[in-house]
Amino acid sequence: MSAPPTPRTVRLEGPALYLTEDLATLRAQLAGERLGYDASRELVNNISTDEITPGWVCYYYDETLGRYALVGLRGGAIERDSIANGGFRMIVSGRSKGCGSSRETAPFAELAAGVRVVGAKSFEKIYAQNCQNIGLLATTDPAIIERLAKGDEVPISAFTEGLDPISAAIVEHGGLFAYNRARLAGEVSPPAITTAARPMTIVEKIIAAHAVVDAHAGTIGLPAVKPGDALFVRADVRFSHDYVTAMADALFRRGFGEDATLEEPASIFTFRDHLTFLDDVMSDAHRKMGLDAQAKQLADVQASFSKKHALRLYGEVEKPGRGRGSEAICHNMVIEELALPGQLVMGTDSHTCMAGAIGCFAFGVGSTDMANAWRTRDVRVRVPESVRFVLRGKVRPGVSAKDVMLHILAQPFFRGGDGIGKVLEFTGEGVQAMALDERATLTNMAVEAGGFTGVIEADEVVVEELHAMRGTPKEDIRRRIVKSDEGATYFATFEVDLGAIEPMVASPGDPRNGVPVTTVVERAVKIDIAYGGSCTGGKRADMDMYAAVLAPAAAKGQRVADGVHLYIQLGSQRIRDYAEAKGYLDVFRKVGAEIVEPSCGACIKAGPGVSDKPGQVTVSAINRNFPGRSGPGDVWLASPMVVAASALAGKLVAP
Repeated sequence: MSAPPTPRTVRLEGPALYLTEDLATLRAQLAGERLGYDASRELVNNISTDEITPGWVCYYYDETLGRYALVGLRGGAIERDSIANGGFRMIVSGRSKGCGSSRETAPFAELAAGVRVVGAKSFEKIYAQNCQNIGLLATTDPAIIERLAKGDEVPISAFTEGLDPISAAIVEHGGLFAYNRARLAGEVSPPAITTAARPMTIVEKIIAAHAVVDAHAGTIGLPAVKPGDALFVRADVRFSHDYVTAMADALFRRGFGEDATLEEPASIFTFRDHLTFLDDVMSDAHRKMGLDAQAKQLADVQASFSKKHALRLYGEVEKPGRGRGSEAICHNMVIEELALPGQLVMGTDSHTCMAGAIGCFAFGVGSTDMANAWRTRDVRVRVPESVRFVLRGKVRPGVSAKDVMLHILAQPFFRGGDGIGKVLEFTGEGVQAMALDERATLTNMAVEAGGFTGVIEADEVVVEELHAMRGTPKEDIRRRIVKSDEGATYFATFEVDLGAIEPMVASPGDPRNGVPVTTVVERAVKIDIAYGGSCTGGKRADMDMYAAVLAPAAAKGQRVADGVHLYIQLGSQRIRDYAEAKGYLDVFRKVGAEIVEPSCGACIKAGPGVSDKPGQVTVSAINRNFPGRSGPGDVWLASPMVVAASALAGKLVAP
């Protein structure tokens, strides 16, 4: 679905819904009470896409999504059809709306429910771009929100102010498909980039090298770009997973026709990795809704799409003595097999940024962006500003990259929203001393700050790792490495003393709620579930850390605490082979852990390790803990070592 062509002016024929902190006020609006605009009204902040369209809602990929808009919002006030039945034409919330997953189902559900405008104090980057792509108007201007609430007519230019020229043109055309049709027909074109040669960051240099200068002539590359420049860039790797492929396929066929072909299919990949173990945890209530069949349809459509276009599908595998699992979580496989330093990688998942650990410009996009890129091989980018993190010294024993990121995310810069849309570039001797897997944790979690992506300059550690995994000649890897120029401009630079960082946890609700574990030990936070897995916590180095804590316990005959269920899930078949060869799987079993075959799963409430009722407490090595993300219980984020130690103790403890 996309909105009809955008008129030159906008007037809302229906009420606004204010997502108030006060649940009674919110429920009163849903029951028919109409509120006027009030700048002092307390609105909900940090509404994640998991709350707008919870994971199970994403099994739908058509207008049915409109029935479920915002059903996951904290407080449980919004139910199925609440938005559509209320006739709401504008939804207004607080700061940082759309944090978390890149799922385009979130704004799509709002649009399908009849909403025409979303207003907020600030929007997360991917959510805002998805709104533009589908024709859902978005504004952060209180004056515009107030005028619309009064029924005034507002010019479309009010929604393009402050946008780059491409984004503004997309809004004016009513969405990305309409804009791209005009662009491919030669009716519109992005403004030429005339930035003079200048010192550039890693990401700026990769963007310049991949800039589409002339789409018709196939001219690629510019001498320089600067923050704020808007352009299309050529992608080297494009991938989608089973949550998103079906929706992107439907959009692709609707936008380009049933017989449309994909541009350079050899660089397009699909993954059956998110819903592999969904059957193991789906509730009876959801089965009665037919969601098991709906979820299966996602896999079937993806398989059919991949076969039709001769794409490499990383699917399920079953090996003797192992059982069924995925070949790999998409992000792990991108590093293991697909991407190289200096490349541009786009995927339909916010954690695509994980590949920045090998010196790529890698970022998540929505379904519409991917559907367009299948046809054109390019994607629009506004050159982002970079924030430099210089990591000094080395971490203490018991401290990992996960602790470093929870410490960084808890800083005022990110808690206040200043990190939204920025590139997090990590450098310094502290990074150089880290293994590739630990670097991947840093870049993976850059998006938890609202960042565009994370990136680390590739070095000999990367060269050796990629050569060992793939056999790629070392010199071929080295010649691709991109380095920031001396004198490159950064939005901000932070020095981080790694030796001062303690083992951390992030309290339930937001990855930015990081505090040292020692500050919560006295509260004796008892846990029910300990989960070690996901793209962030299921790597080889993570297995090393689980084993470092659990092996001494196993040697003493110690087991997981009574009443606690410990899950350890592998990120890929290669990682599983590594853990088995090291003897880790036997160690995990001896202490009573349940080993889960490779897949995503609990991180998106689709596999073993999820909570099934409120009040349950989980300590998890995943990357985000927004409400409802991994079930109705409370999720504390932690490092693999804290997860393992807490499982043994039955409560949150330092390793």
